[in-house]
Amino acid sequence: MENKKLGNPAVVGLAGFGLTTLLLQIHNLGFCGLGPVLAMGIIFGGLAQLIAGFMEQKMGNNFGFAAFTSYGAFWIGLGIMWMLNHYGIYTSSGTDVGFYLVAWTLLSIIFWFGSMFVHTAMATTFTSVIIGFVLLDLAHFGFPMLTKVAAVVLIFCALNAWYMMAAIIINDLAGREFLKVGKPWIKATEKGGLEIKKFPFQKKTRKTAV
Repeated sequence: MENKKLGNPAVVGLAGFGLTTLLLQIHNLGFCGLGPVLAMGIIFGGLAQLIAGFMEQKMGNNFGFAAFTSYGAFWIGLGIMWMLNHYGIYTSSGTDVGFYLVAWTLLSIIFWFGSMFVHTAMATTFTSVIIGFVLLDLAHFGFPMLTKVAAVVLIFCALNAWYMMAAIIINDLAGREFLKVGKPWIKATEKGGLEIKKFPFQKKTRKTAV
C-alpha cells in the first residue's frame, strides 16, 4: 500500500487558537462587540480545534491531542456561558467566570511545562498563555484594570501561535526551514535527568537529575 503524506492538523488548531484569542482581546480592548468572538469561538476556536485535536491523536501526538481538544472545549464552554448569560439561564457572575479561568490556568500550567520540551516558539506561546490567564484571573477578582494588560499579552500569544502555523506551512512548501521555531527549553538526558537550555543571561546549562 502506498504511503500518502498527511497534512499536519496543528495548522488548523493553531489558526483557530490564534484567531479567536486575537478577536477576544480586540473585544477586551473595546474595539469590537462580542458577536464576532462568539461566532468564531464556537466554529473556529471551538469546533475546528476539537477536530484538529482528534486528528493529532491519530498522528500519535499526545501534546497536540490534549492541548487542541482542551482549548477547543474552552472556547465552546465560554461561548455557552455567554449565551446562557444573555438569555438569563444559569447566569454567571464575574467571580464565576474568574473560577472558570483559574481552573484553566491550572490546566495550562501542565501544557506550559510540556511545551518546554517542544521548541522555543511553543514554550513562548504557552508562557504568554499563563501570564495572560493569571492577569485575567486577577481582573475577575477585584482588579479589572488588568483586563487590558492581559489583552496585550494575549495578542502577542495569538500572533505567536500564527507564527508557528506559518512555520509549519511555509517550511513544508519551501522544503527547508525557512521560519525557525527554536530549540526546546528542556531536554531529557540519557542519564534520566533534565537539561535546561542555556539562555544568554545564564552562565552555564544546568542539568538536574530526576
